[in-house]
Amino acid sequence: MTDRPAARPEHGGRTGSGPGRLLVAVYGVLAIAATARGVYQVATKLDEAPLAYVLSLLAGLVYVVATYALATERRTVAWWAVSIEMVGVLTVGVLSLVDVGDFPDETVWSGFGQGYGYVPLVLPFLGLLWLWRTGRAARVPSPQDDLG
Repeated sequence: MTDRPAARPEHGGRTGSGPGRLLVAVYGVLAIAATARGVYQVATKLDEAPLAYVLSLLAGLVYVVATYALATERRTVAWWAVSIEMVGVLTVGVLSLVDVGDFPDETVWSGFGQGYGYVPLVLPFLGLLWLWRTGRAARVPSPQDDLG
């Protein structure tokens, strides 16, 4: 027997546990807000700014997938969703400032998420950091490691 603790992933290793619960909650709120906004914009004003409103709905769907993946420990899907979110918010953020004609109205990701307190800009960085941290196992050396 040994008095060494058993190896466990950091933070429980689960994406939806510990501080990950808050992350999942924030993703959930954005999923509802962005999807509702996107559905409304596409259903009522699509002809005014089709690119902006379709991207707004897409952002909402990305948040839905990210929320589900983080909450249910579907790490590969979560990596993809959060990475797409990061690329999306950075791309749309730049385009909405450079090409104002395609973004006459605010969307979730326009202005780097300015209308949402820049949470859409910060969230993917936190999401990727959390996925990385919970994916690394805290390795405890075994007695066999000392042998050779």
